This record gives sequence, structure tokens and C-alpha cells, in this order.
Amino acid sequence: MKALKDQEYDAIVVGTGPGGATVAKELAQKKRSVLMLEWGNNEPINGTKAQTIRNLGTPGKSALFTNEMLTMVRGITTGGSSVYYYGTAFYPPVEMLKKYNIRIEDEIEEVKTELPVAPLPDELMGPMAKRIMNSALELGYDWRKMPKFIDPDKCRPECGKCGYGCPHGAKWTARHFVEQARKKGATLINGAKVTTVLTENGKAQGVVFRHRQSSHRAFAKQVILAAGGIGSPVILRALGYPGAGLDFFYDPLIAVMGTVSDVKGGKEIPMAAGIHMESEGYVMTDMTLPSTLYGLLSAQVGRINQLLNHPKSLTIMIKAKDSLGGHLSDSGGVRKRLSGSDKQKLSRGYERAKQILRNAGAKTVYKSNFLAAHPGGTVKINDLVNSNLETDIKNLFVCDCSVIPEAWGLPPTFTLLCLGKRLAKHLVNPS
Repeated sequence: MKALKDQEYDAIVVGTGPGGATVAKELAQKKRSVLMLEWGNNEPINGTKAQTIRNLGTPGKSALFTNEMLTMVRGITTGGSSVYYYGTAFYPPVEMLKKYNIRIEDEIEEVKTELPVAPLPDELMGPMAKRIMNSALELGYDWRKMPKFIDPDKCRPECGKCGYGCPHGAKWTARHFVEQARKKGATLINGAKVTTVLTENGKAQGVVFRHRQSSHRAFAKQVILAAGGIGSPVILRALGYPGAGLDFFYDPLIAVMGTVSDVKGGKEIPMAAGIHMESEGYVMTDMTLPSTLYGLLSAQVGRINQLLNHPKSLTIMIKAKDSLGGHLSDSGGVRKRLSGSDKQKLSRGYERAKQILRNAGAKTVYKSNFLAAHPGGTVKINDLVNSNLETDIKNLFVCDCSVIPEAWGLPPTFTLLCLGKRLAKHLVNPS
């Protein structure tokens, strides 16, 4: 086992998704020495299908399958899943976090000042999104534009690459913060898979990681696990936390598709507008799918005759707030079944989506198999970490979707940015 040049850092951040990248950037700006360890690669994002499949669709690594064969994907690359998300800035669950003694109002304002957080201008809304929105409004739904982490001045209409990683820098991803951290002196090592945390006398001392088929050690005063809702609990499980990875959420979703004859699109920004059906436990948005994913989802449900209809397909996503449950295996296998109530939520959303699509003139309306995204709640606040996101091992923290204590069924990026900023302040000035 090799030590990393025997250098001790102020902080080691494991993972470069929104939570980890934010902590690293904030600490580096405060002149702290930071080592970022990322399992994935750091190839420039080129917006190609081949690169997307490598980073998002590798079975057993970035594409995981539950015991019900529900597919869950996560980005394994610098920036994590934020590279392939749709840039939707759902507001953090402020009231829920207050119950756990976490206040992030100041951090929310900081994020809004630092990043583009605004609905898309009309000229960037594609014809499919507009068609769905108009139909929903006609039926009485309070269908509104969604706030996005997208710079409209850099965005290229009809680019169609949101789901393949934005090659133009218009969509904010955690890579932006990683690069800011590096410019301030932080070190990034890619292809580094952390296996355990080094401890002594109840304190974190560093980590052990695999890199280029060798085992290495790196040392730091503080260790921040930000390897995601699957990665962080697996590391803690190996460290002797059997409760890590129990009773979690994974935001199940379906895509509801229908074809129209008088609109041609297929290359527009997804999740431009929608509605949060909070009382029913799900959110509905337009969801123009990448052509490859559209073809895959259609083929999975036997809709071979629809494979050529991608440019004419209106799609609505239904994402549900699922019940906590299930467990992760020691290697990160996902063992969770959708409850009957979760399936009912998605079924109700499907009926509403069918109504909206048919009112928009769509024919041959059908739905995909179940998918999942945003696994979290695997290292919950007030369970395995305290309100400062610290475990009972001193100087070992967790900052990713795993710490979210309750399911709320919405994309977590905005929330993780705020938690990352809050944690960085604590690390610099412990209260």
C-alpha cells in the first residue's frame, strides 16, 4: 500500500457530485488544501451517445438493477450525475430540514446569486414542451415553467444534448465547481475508488483507495464522503456501520409517450415546465428524451412500431415520492421493491398524463417500465450523521443525497449545493 507522497491535506473529498464539489470549492477558496478523489474519469464532455453510455450506462457500475429489474442510473464521472441531469433547480425542502436543526436560508440566497437559477426564456422552450404546457393549462393544471441551472446566453436551441452532457457549458454541472477548486489549488485524482476510511482513536485520519490497480493511502484532518446515495453508505458499511444503506428512497419514475403528426421536435431542453402534485405525491413535467433512451424505453415495452417516431413524440415524466424501504448489499446492490402505494401514485400520474397528451392531439399513448434516480436517505441526518453532517467518528462527514432524512420526490441538486456550502462553513469555523 502506497502513501500519497506522504502529504497531509486539510480535507479529502470523496466524490465530485454537487455536494462534494461544493465543499471542495468552498474550502479551496478559503485556502484549505483539498484532495478530491473521483471513481470516474475526467474526459471533456462531448455530448456523444458513446460517452454517455460509458459514464451512465455501465451495468453494475453506473446502471444498477433492483430485484424487480427496475433500472437505476447514476453518473460515474467528474461531476457525477449532475453532468447528465436536466438542470432543474427544484427549491430545497426548507421546512423539512428545519425539523432536523438545519437552516439553509442563507445558502439558498448564495446559490441564487452565484448560479443561473431561472425559468427558460420562451425562445428556449421547444415545441413539444409548449404543446404539453398549453394542453395542461387548457385542462386546468397549474403547469408552470421550472427554474433551471442553465445560462440562456450559452444555450443553443435544438441542440438536443442535455441528456448527453452539455458540451457548450450552458448547463451548470458540478464540474464547474471542481474546476474552480482546482484553480484555487485543489488536487483531483480520477479513477480513484475509496474502499475505507483510516481512523485512529475515534478520529478520521485519511482514506484507502484503489488507483491504477494499486492500493494507496491519503491523509487529511477532515474526510468528507460525497460518493452519492449508493457509494457513501457502502464505504460506511465497510467501516462498521451496518445501518448504512437501510430504508432509503430512489425516486421511481415512468415516461408517458404519445405521437403527434403536426409537431416535429425531439431536440429541446427537457423539464422546461410542469406541476408538483404534492398532495398526490408526484411531479409531472415534459420530458423530451434523447433518441437512444426513447428507443430503449419503447422497445422494452414492445412498442417496436414507435421506434422511428422520436421526433413526433410528446413525453411526460411522472416522478413519485416513494416510501422508505429496502437495503443495499455490501457491494452496493439495490434491494428494494416498489410498494403498492408507490405504484398507485405512478398509476394516477399516468392517467393524468394520458389525459394531457390526448388533449394535445397525441395518439398511441403508452408508458415505460419503472426507472429510478436520485437514491438517498441511506445515511440519514439524526441517524448516522448529526446536524453538522458528522458521523460519530470525529472529522468524518457525509455530504450527498444519502443524508437527506425523508423522501420528497424532487431532484436534489439545489439542496445539495446548500448543504455543501453549509458544511464548508462548519469545517472552516466549527461552532
